Amino acid sequence: VVLVKGDDGKLHGHGQRGERAYAKFRGRVESMQPGDTVHFDWREPRSLPHHRLFFGKLGRLEDMQEQFEDSEKLRSWLTVGAGYCDFVPGPTGRMVALPQSIAFDKLDEADFADLHAKVDAFLWTDHARRFLWPHLTTQQTYDMVDQLMTEFSK
Repeated sequence: VVLVKGDDGKLHGHGQRGERAYAKFRGRVESMQPGDTVHFDWREPRSLPHHRLFFGKLGRLEDMQEQFEDSEKLRSWLTVGAGYCDFVPGPTGRMVALPQSIAFDKLDEADFADLHAKVDAFLWTDHARRFLWPHLTTQQTYDMVDQLMTEFSK
């Protein structure tokens, strides 16, 4: 359920569905007896400016690199490279990495910030740089990542 603080200073469910879910939760909490338990998870919503920064950086990287013509494939490769993936048996029985979803509603801000940092760290690796720019020297690949990071550090 997504909650919003109303003009009355009270919490409300966001939208009709959210209001119903919040009413159900409140009812459960109010009906609790001593010793009863309830479990819920709380997530910090994703920051829109951070989301835009990450995807802007990916868009710029897509323009700079030479291996991927599809932004979804580039993002999947980076997500796997950052270790944000599941390993499952492939068609031949060998394990393959499948990227986990980074959808806006799947990752809260803390997890998204962690993923972003791990993607940045992966880009600095020799493996990633050599793969993205196979015809450049090691120094040139380093310069490409440095240029990308500099553009997005302002």
